[in-house]
Amino acid sequence: MRILIDLVYLLAVAAYSPILIYRAIRYNRYRAGWNQRFGIINRKFPEKKCIWLHAVSVGEVNAAKTIIEELQNTFPDFEIVISTTTDTGFARATNIFGEKFKVFYFPLDFSWIMLRAFGKIRPSICLLMEQEVWPNFVHFAQQSNIPVVVVNGRISDKAFARCKKLKLISRIIYRKVTLILAQTQEYAQRFISIGAPEDKVIVTGSLKYDTAQITDKVEGTDALAAQLNITGERLWVAGATGPGEEKIILDVFTNLTTQQQFKDLRLVIVPRKPERFDEVAQLIKDAGFDFVRYSDIKNSDAKCPDKTPVILGDTMGDLRKFYSLATIIFVGRTLVPMGGSDMIEAAALGKPTLFGPHAFNFRQTVDALLKDEGAVMVKDEQDLLQAMQKCLSDPDFTRKIAQNGQEVIKKNQGATKKTINQITKLLTTA
Repeated sequence: MRILIDLVYLLAVAAYSPILIYRAIRYNRYRAGWNQRFGIINRKFPEKKCIWLHAVSVGEVNAAKTIIEELQNTFPDFEIVISTTTDTGFARATNIFGEKFKVFYFPLDFSWIMLRAFGKIRPSICLLMEQEVWPNFVHFAQQSNIPVVVVNGRISDKAFARCKKLKLISRIIYRKVTLILAQTQEYAQRFISIGAPEDKVIVTGSLKYDTAQITDKVEGTDALAAQLNITGERLWVAGATGPGEEKIILDVFTNLTTQQQFKDLRLVIVPRKPERFDEVAQLIKDAGFDFVRYSDIKNSDAKCPDKTPVILGDTMGDLRKFYSLATIIFVGRTLVPMGGSDMIEAAALGKPTLFGPHAFNFRQTVDALLKDEGAVMVKDEQDLLQAMQKCLSDPDFTRKIAQNGQEVIKKNQGATKKTINQITKLLTTA
């Protein structure tokens, strides 16, 4: 079985290698961490017991924040190590946790690499954020009697369809998982239907609600406002945008700013992927707007030229500060069929939050917000324009949306405590 899995991986690497080589040549970040991907990982405190937490990318890293803090408080004698898959996830994890904990790239799931990684890390328990479960990983964990827990478990529509087609393989993998802590009953049922034993699946809620800081302002907001020269103008922030969305947003912004009552409106666009920063800069230029790249002024004494209409948020880790400054927020990757981005953070900041119809990867959050009128879903460009006009013209409406959104976040908090209780049971009986 291990040989067959390794062979499949080898074929995949061979097919994908031209893309890997191109990216490694073009982008420095794709050359980073390869020793770790091959299982060469050195812990900071190898004499201690160890908790290995894996979070694929930025969203999972952010969701893991409260769990990691509580693990540190509950198990102070354990070392916590954190792995990620993507470069953006690694950057975020390093920024948040790098001073205290070992952060590294998740090893490739070849059997010989995983064997080496487990020998180096020697974890007492493995925590996998959301759904990232690999065959050789769970095999060697089970072989070593190491509990594997899926934390904040969810299966997107796309992943669910794929797992159903490979149900035999999914059943083999998930039967080796010790416990699945699902966000919702729907996700719990999905795990069961693809092979997870029913008695190993528990609904604990979504950690992202606990991670959200319910506040009206975050640290650094005033400094950012000064840098951007915002002195009372209304600000529309389009965050985590995807290909095809920026042009729609710019067209709506053009329409709005030709109307006298919206002349003061300014726009911040923050693309989801760093490799698209230059592309989006060109789109803004083609739309005829003066703009500033935030990276040009972030670490200097320079300020945004007075009333520059568009700011390109081309830095990492600043989206929350932009959201905190916003009058209205649009959450990206939702006007195009990309599955959406997390809107919990926007709602928690008490901002009127808009998103498109393609947020299928965040359906539970979408349903909760829409049910209590805590956000607005738009169908297309025209609908977005009308929603923006409504929000900018009707302060009572926007205030209600913002307040309702915060209440939804408060109502759904509590998953961290339930999750820690389950992890504690496993560690105290191990």
